[in-house]
Formats: sequence, C-alpha cells, structure tokens
Amino acid sequence: MSAFRPPKRWVLATDLDGTFLEGSRADRLRFYDWIENQRDRLILVFVTGRRWSRIEPLFDPRGSSAESDVPVPRPDFAIGDVGTTVFDGYGQPVEEIQKEIAARWNGANARVQNLLAGEPGLSTQRGELAYRVSYDYDPKLLRPAAIARLQAAGFDVIMSADRYLDVLPRGVSKGPTLQKLAKLQNWPGDRIVTAGDSLNDLSLLAAGYRAITMGNSEPKLLTVLGDRPTVYRSPYPGIWGIVDGLRHWQLGDPF
Repeated sequence: MSAFRPPKRWVLATDLDGTFLEGSRADRLRFYDWIENQRDRLILVFVTGRRWSRIEPLFDPRGSSAESDVPVPRPDFAIGDVGTTVFDGYGQPVEEIQKEIAARWNGANARVQNLLAGEPGLSTQRGELAYRVSYDYDPKLLRPAAIARLQAAGFDVIMSADRYLDVLPRGVSKGPTLQKLAKLQNWPGDRIVTAGDSLNDLSLLAAGYRAITMGNSEPKLLTVLGDRPTVYRSPYPGIWGIVDGLRHWQLGDPF
C-alpha cells in the first residue's frame, strides 16, 4: 500500500490596503474565518507597502494601535515596505533574503534624500524605513528630471495612486521578493495566486503567477498589465475581488 500524500498547499500572496483589508465588517469576518479554516491547505503571505510595525497591530483589534475592527489572520510570511523587508508571521526577518536586499541598498537613505533635496512637490513619509525612501508627491509639481536622476544613480522608482513615490534598491520590489521567497520555500509556481490593486503591485501581479486585480484597482495598473492571460480582472472590490478570483482560478469558494 502506498503511503498517504497530503494534497499540495497553495499560496495566496495578497496586498493589504484596498485588497485584503477592503470590505464590510461582516464580509471580512466571514472571509477571515474561511482563511483560518483553510490553514491546512493555504499559505498566506501579505505583500504590502506597510512596514511591520503597521502590520502587526492588525492581528489584535483590541490593541491601542489597532487599525482594524476585526482580527486579521496572521500570515505565514509578510513582505513589507514595497518588497524591501521580509518576515515570518511573527516579525522575524527572513535573513537569507533580507541580507541581499540590505546589501543592494547599502545604506542609501541619505544619498537618496540628497539627490532629491529641493525638489518641488515632495514630502518625506514619516517612520523609520530601512531599505527604501518614500515620499508623498504632487504629480503637478514633480519634475521628470528628478526621477531620471534617481534611476541614473542606480535606484528603482515606483509611483502609485498619483500620490506615493518609493525609491527602492535596483531590482527589488514586491514581485521579485515574492519570487525569492517562493524559491527559498520550494513553493511551486502553479500553486501561487497573487492579488493587488495599485501600481506598486505591478511587479507582484506580473510575476508570472496566477493573479487577481480588484474592481477598485488603479486604472493605470490595469492599463500597464494589459491582457495578460495570467491576470484575472475581477469586477468586485477588495475581498470580494479575492473571492471572485479564487473561484475563477478554481481554488476555493469562501462564500
């Protein structure tokens, strides 16, 4: 008699704001409960622009710094800071990947700030950011020459929602970091589904895995993605978009 082999687990790698956190309280409670009941067959990965200090409070809505009125499932991994940090579900860095990102960045915070000093339409975002520099920007004031200067200096620049500007190590963003984590964890590519809604999710959704865009997605994101066969465009926003996408890819029916 052959030994029992449990079914392969699949991976949901999802953005948070506008995606996994978007929905009515009742819908989120129902969806998050379904996620918890799928733990034997689901690996949950958050892929977000948030840093860990803004992810962790989501797990306990009773905390003084909580942002959610319902507890969010604790992920198996969290890719934060637009792909520049990687943690397990308890905030411990995934050192093999994190060290490479840190080496690419090489302590460039001050260098980036100097390159953008005096540029109109920029205001630095608050908080300690280890391997990126992030700004709020005014698209009417920001000069293309500023972006060109950053790129010529060896940095990648991601602009989203006509508001956020992230300066990252060359070759580092949400998609490439997920690919490194998938390789490290031996996750088969055909068992990974990604979900997102903004331009900073572009590399995540274009990473070659099955993907879901939300009905509330940034129009520029949909334009850049085009008609990729790996991307399902849900007409529904937030978690309903994820649910619809999981049905489309035949990976479950939460509701």
